Amino acid sequence: MLENLNLSVVTTADGSKTIYSPIVKENYHSKHGALQESNHVFLNSGLRYYLADKSINEVSILEIGFGTGLNYLLTHDFCTGKEINLDYVGIEAYPICTDLIEQTDYKLVVSPNTWGIFSKNYINAQNHPIQLNNFCKLKIAVEDAKSFETTQRFDVIYFDAFASNNQPELWTKEFITHIVSFLKTGGIFVTYAITGNLKRIMKSLGMKVEKAPGAAGKREMLRATKI
Repeated sequence: MLENLNLSVVTTADGSKTIYSPIVKENYHSKHGALQESNHVFLNSGLRYYLADKSINEVSILEIGFGTGLNYLLTHDFCTGKEINLDYVGIEAYPICTDLIEQTDYKLVVSPNTWGIFSKNYINAQNHPIQLNNFCKLKIAVEDAKSFETTQRFDVIYFDAFASNNQPELWTKEFITHIVSFLKTGGIFVTYAITGNLKRIMKSLGMKVEKAPGAAGKREMLRATKI
């Protein structure tokens, strides 16, 4: 775990907290608002968008960069409220220690039940799928995403890697191809960023690419559908 790498908790513009890594020189979430970014990019533009035209009661999500767990917490809250069966896999090479996650105060932005179940099972879910309640299952794959393999295919991919200027290896065609291979036909890939190179990669993989309105601080973000 990242217990001794001088990680620190910082408050973002919307009052919610995130973690700053001096090694990567970047926050885990947007300085313009951790909560608004997670809600806008991943929950609303990703999961809600995918579900909008469907009558289904189950969904599978793969997250690249589990980090603080905020994207999972919001998704867990949503799926529990809607009684949607959620199978969630988050990849995180360096899990954050429990004490630091507690300091993010995410217990203030999700239901008490969601926070209590997550905080109790955060360690248990590392490398082992855990059924957290009647609807939500979580596994945190503790490994480098470049070596991640599974036979499972997912409905939605939350691509929440650090920015390309800090971790360019996670934005290459080789890596994006690897990640998109885990997406079902008709599945949705969402990320907070959009660049010409990323659009070209997605199109070369046969993805339908669209510019979606970005979260605060970004004019646009990328959403792509596997066709």
